[in-house]
Amino acid sequence: MLNQVTALRYVTPLREGGSLPGVVETDDLGTYVVKFRGAGQGRKALVAEVVGTELARRVGLRVPELVLVELDPALAPAEPDQEVQDLLRASAGTNLGVDFLPGALDFNPVSFSAEPAWAARVLWLDALIGNVDRSWRNPNMLVWHGELWLIDHGASLIFHHNWPTAEKAVRRPYDASDHVLAPFVNDLAEVDRELRDKVTADLLTEVVGLVPADWLADEPGFVGPDAVRRAYVDHLAERATASAVWLPEAAA
Repeated sequence: MLNQVTALRYVTPLREGGSLPGVVETDDLGTYVVKFRGAGQGRKALVAEVVGTELARRVGLRVPELVLVELDPALAPAEPDQEVQDLLRASAGTNLGVDFLPGALDFNPVSFSAEPAWAARVLWLDALIGNVDRSWRNPNMLVWHGELWLIDHGASLIFHHNWPTAEKAVRRPYDASDHVLAPFVNDLAEVDRELRDKVTADLLTEVVGLVPADWLADEPGFVGPDAVRRAYVDHLAERATASAVWLPEAAA
């Protein structure tokens, strides 16, 4: 299970994020960038964030720690911004916290290069989960202590917004033409051979099991959260074995 903490103070909004994440202090003396369940992108963005981030961690990529943040809407009246107040009131319960990396800089491909094998692993993972948000315009990577860290996987798993189309998405090719790391990749085939064997149903079951049940509740067409979990696992396991179909030609 992901560690659980309680929000004590809303510090500041991060307005560059489309869902208005905010920096929050918690009862473990930590500071986290919190993605709120009441934001416009809803709970599914949080599901994608957990699955994408934790898969990245398990295939050897650097990602910040994730925690579950319990939020009491009683924090809302202390905020002067009405938009923030409304967001906090709509986000009572379990939200997602991403460890805040103080002093981290946005990745700039002009001034900071990526090691080819590492870039290939990132590109392969993004292709597996269908991450459409790792472009030159928005790399969603930070440079911290001289190393690259991946953030923001909420724009992944697009199929879960329309489950009846999920089967067709299993073999959908991934367009890497705009991927910020594609120019750094030398050998995607070697990474493919390694990772498609590593991303097993057991690994996926472990990762999807980290998603809170209430984020999966009331999904149309499913009888409870466990059925939704199995659908994620089945989809991603099948896609991993079909990498020859969706492997990005631009990088390969």
